[in-house]
Amino acid sequence: MRRYVFRDGHFRDPKTGTPMTLPAGPLARPGITRPMPEYASPIDGRVISTRHERREDMKRNNCVEAGDMPSPTGGKIRNKAFAAKRGLTVSEDYR
Repeated sequence: MRRYVFRDGHFRDPKTGTPMTLPAGPLARPGITRPMPEYASPIDGRVISTRHERREDMKRNNCVEAGDMPSPTGGKIRNKAFAAKRGLTVSEDYR
């Protein structure tokens, strides 16, 4: 595996100084997730310090992420004022 150094805003060969050639497709890179801060579970008070503990706490207490909750209208618009303000139309089911 070749090694490169970062100089003048580009990755370069350390011996020759030629810029690194990039592949035509997307570059593979590692994903880095920041550690989450420790907190007490609002349901049972246990200390949660890892994402695994958080998932287990939510499963144990029958909870779901707010973003994962289904829409009560299934994505259909029923509020006339909301639709008018945004230039949308109210769904046929709510007219």
